[in-house]
Amino acid sequence: MDWGSIIGNAAGELISPTTAAYALAAIGLSVHFGYAGLLNFGQAGFMAVGAYAFAITTLELGWPVWLAILAAIVASVVFAFVLGVPTLRLRADYLAIVTIAAAEIVRFVVSTVNLTAITGGSQGLSGFARGFDALNPFGDARFGFGPWTYSGEQWWVRVFGWGLVLLATVIVFLLMRSPWGRVVKGIREDEDAVRSLGKNVYSYKMQALVLGGVFGSLAGVVFILPRAVQPGNYGTALTFFIWTALLLGGAATVFGPIVGAMIFWAVLSLTNGVIVGLRDAGVLPFISTTQAGQIRFILVGLALMLLVVFRPQGIFGNKKELSFNV
Repeated sequence: MDWGSIIGNAAGELISPTTAAYALAAIGLSVHFGYAGLLNFGQAGFMAVGAYAFAITTLELGWPVWLAILAAIVASVVFAFVLGVPTLRLRADYLAIVTIAAAEIVRFVVSTVNLTAITGGSQGLSGFARGFDALNPFGDARFGFGPWTYSGEQWWVRVFGWGLVLLATVIVFLLMRSPWGRVVKGIREDEDAVRSLGKNVYSYKMQALVLGGVFGSLAGVVFILPRAVQPGNYGTALTFFIWTALLLGGAATVFGPIVGAMIFWAVLSLTNGVIVGLRDAGVLPFISTTQAGQIRFILVGLALMLLVVFRPQGIFGNKKELSFNV
């Protein structure tokens, strides 16, 4: 097996745009679940809303990049209100049901034939990143070192994506140490006690849902910059992969979502490379490329099960954070 190539590909995933998108979405999910105790099983829906808002306003309306990103943020805010208004006054499980259903509704709506002229239907949309690529400050030359050698365009996507991750991390760090953050964490632990102090629990929950949703929509923008918008990418599996990254790093932590996303994609790449290498070496001749991709998810799932059993708080988590009332 070519261990250099396998390890190099895994190392490259540590700073890939996809990893940055997962980290950003996991930060949003950490705001929802880790800090506010909101069970959101539809983060893929927020990513889809942000991605399609960015792509459609760029292609159909010719908006510049900054305005298209603003459109993605506004769309996520509207989506959060649509989900939150009827559910946040109820028990947490209602929000979980609504979010997972809403994410699937979004995916099926953008796939419908009647909207093909706008959303591209099942084929999706492409060509929306030209304006973003035109802002590339790195030129066309390739530079870097080792497995992290990329063209200027590839570096530009990475710098933009991880810049948003850094910005989101700083925002969450500051907010959760402010009075607002203390109220949100109080709601997570016992919302009746917070309500008895005269706080508007519904309002704080809505604000947390909107904030996490905005991070999810920005993750959707980062997710599509190196690829086309495909509705098939926004299934329930995407949400549960983000949950995996969050639980791996630790909910209600600053760096947990980031490290969790990096480990998740590095391990996926590493296991896939090892399985394919063993197949090519004749050790596992009965495994196809498609089966190798499925086996790697099985292995990661087993690892996650062991993590939940032996360290349920994640790598950076605190067991005290698991005592919240959801």
